[in-house]
Parts: sequence; C-alpha cells; structure tokens
Amino acid sequence: MDEVGDIPIEIQPKLLRALQEREFERLGSTQTRKVSVRLVAATNRALEKMIAAREFRSDLYYRLNVFPIRIPPLRERREDIPVLVRHFVHRFARQMQKQIETIPAATMKALTNWEWPGNIRELENFVERAVILTRGKTLEVPIAELRKSGVDAPVPNQNGTHDEISRIVRETISEISKGNTRSAAKEHDEKERQESMRVLRETKGSVGGAGGAAERMAVNRTTLISRMKKFGIDPRLFA
Repeated sequence: MDEVGDIPIEIQPKLLRALQEREFERLGSTQTRKVSVRLVAATNRALEKMIAAREFRSDLYYRLNVFPIRIPPLRERREDIPVLVRHFVHRFARQMQKQIETIPAATMKALTNWEWPGNIRELENFVERAVILTRGKTLEVPIAELRKSGVDAPVPNQNGTHDEISRIVRETISEISKGNTRSAAKEHDEKERQESMRVLRETKGSVGGAGGAAERMAVNRTTLISRMKKFGIDPRLFA
C-alpha cells in the first residue's frame, strides 16, 4: 500500500479493522469476509508528527510499524547516484534510439553533489530530459538547472533559450515521424510477406503461369520473385 500516510482519517479505522480483526465487508454488502493478508505499506511522510497533529491514528501506526524499513534519501546515499544515472541513461537512450556512450566526470560529480529533494523520481525525470537534449554520444546535462551552492554550474545564455527549445521540439517531432514511418513500413512488409506465403500455399509453390501465385496476386512474375527474395521465401517449401 503506497502513500499510506495520505489515507483520510475517516478511512483509517476500516483499514485498522481489516488488519486487526482480519475481516471486512465489501462496499454495499452486509456479508463479512475473512481475510489473511500480509501488508507492506510505504510513505514519505513523518507519521509520528501526523499522530501528534491528530492526522493519523496511533493504533493504526503501531499495526503498520511491526517491521519498519527506512530507505534513506539520495542525499544520504550518494554512492548510489552514479549507478542510478547510468541505469536511467541506458534505459532512456534505448527508448529514444540514441547511442550515448559517455557521461562526463564533471557532470557525474555535479549530479552526485545535488541534494535531490525529489529523490529517485526527480533524478529519473532530470536524466530523461538530459537524454532528450543530447545530440551526440556524450550526455548533455542542463547543469544550470541544479540550483545548489557549491555546484559549479555554468549559466546558459538566455538569448539562446528559445532557439534551444525550438531545436528540441524539431528533433523530437522528427524522431517521432521517423518512428511512425518505420513502423508503417514494417507493417506493410509483414502484410506483403503473409499474403505471398498464403497464395504460394494455395498454388503449391507455383509462381508463374496460369493460376500461379503472380496471377492470383495480380502482379508481374518478376515482381513476385523480387518480393520473395526480399522476404527470404523459398517457393519450393510450399510444393
């Protein structure tokens, strides 16, 4: 159960009953159902402070807090940041069909020094934006966005901001168009291949002549032969 700290105070007793009594009624039903569950709950909120503010029930807290596991924020485990950066770069580069082979040492140092108040989600989104901006094989990171004292972050030329955004939009649209074109071409080729094989099966591998595959498909014999070579189809396999 994610974000358990966001459960409204009026709903919390229902969850407590299901955990403590191991029973509940479905919405709109009067039949009590027994349950046997093991609950794993997560939150990024300080439940102890919420209890003091009467925003979270203490009895529910103690039911959930049987075996607490605290995951420290990224600022407390900076050694994990380079590993996560490389993972996200590889994943997004593969999705965007880019070849990014290098992450500059200065870039990695700046990313490691940043506090990342949004933790892994913030890091993931930032790396995705960097991959979108990258044009070559070296990761291009908008370091200036990392507003933190002590990080050597060059300030970009504000006059070029609109040009940079326009470039990103053009390149993104171009990549999407290429992807759609490639997808349509693959789909068309697959239809042609399936149709050729179907007709060859019906004609028992006969390509030309009366009643042959070429005549049935209303194409020239040479056209069908070229198509079979393209798709690696051997008509003898259908004889």
